[in-house]
Amino acid sequence: MYSAIARNKRNTWFILIAFVLLLGVLGLVAGWLAGHNWWITAFVVVFAGGYATVQYFFADKEALALSGAFEVTKESAPRYYRIVENLCITTGTPMPRLYVVEDAAPNAFATGRKPEEAAITVTTGLFELMTDRELEGVLGHELGHIRNYDIRVSLIVFGLVVAVGILADIMLRVAFFGGGRRNSNGNGQAQLLFLLFGVVAAIVAPLLAGAVQAAISRQREYLADATSALTTRDPEGLASALAKLEEYGRPLAKANTSMAHLWIADPLRPNALARLFATHPPIADRIARLQKIGGSF
Repeated sequence: MYSAIARNKRNTWFILIAFVLLLGVLGLVAGWLAGHNWWITAFVVVFAGGYATVQYFFADKEALALSGAFEVTKESAPRYYRIVENLCITTGTPMPRLYVVEDAAPNAFATGRKPEEAAITVTTGLFELMTDRELEGVLGHELGHIRNYDIRVSLIVFGLVVAVGILADIMLRVAFFGGGRRNSNGNGQAQLLFLLFGVVAAIVAPLLAGAVQAAISRQREYLADATSALTTRDPEGLASALAKLEEYGRPLAKANTSMAHLWIADPLRPNALARLFATHPPIADRIARLQKIGGSF
């Protein structure tokens, strides 16, 4: 457990540095193809570094805003507050802020840079569907993300997926609208190369970001399930909750692709591409692992 926490802290910085370096390389290629226009390179590098910094501090607020969550208190949500408070006392974890999303789809996610600044969000559909035992398993899972520092890595991935999409769009626009001026100067080959680079960046970059997002998220879901089972000493409670999520789950009304990996269950509409880049492991596999944990108690 402690090695996983340390690994997640290191991964946060590795992802940030790799992101800035990768976009720096893309900026160099774009500047070279644009006729050694290094202003493009400077823009990409500054954008990458600035955006990574901003997302590190503000991605949690962005995720809460995108989900349409609102904060609740002990008085307005006593059942929710009581279960989380008991789990926090058991684990010695700081009490997170609690949020609710008005949505019939049962789901939940945790966010924040560190346990002292964390938040847990659940949908109204989750409250209506789950028993207290099952809800404790789900909230133990989200608290596991907080304790394991998954929330920090997941937030960085969320922010960088958004940034990659923005930069890919910018490069494509520069390729289309900037190419005409280069062609008028007789540099048609450079125009074609830059146009191809812009199209490839616009297609490949989001797919690469999605693959990284999915790979990082899947292992963290297994770890959070195990953390919940060890905390509650009731893996069957979470297994039962996951079975309900699989049976009664539905897409969120305000589903956002860039933050799909934050939720406990996939909040998107299933299709071939979504399954290829699924941010969650199969629920059947997660239930089987929990039952195996239960047999070892």
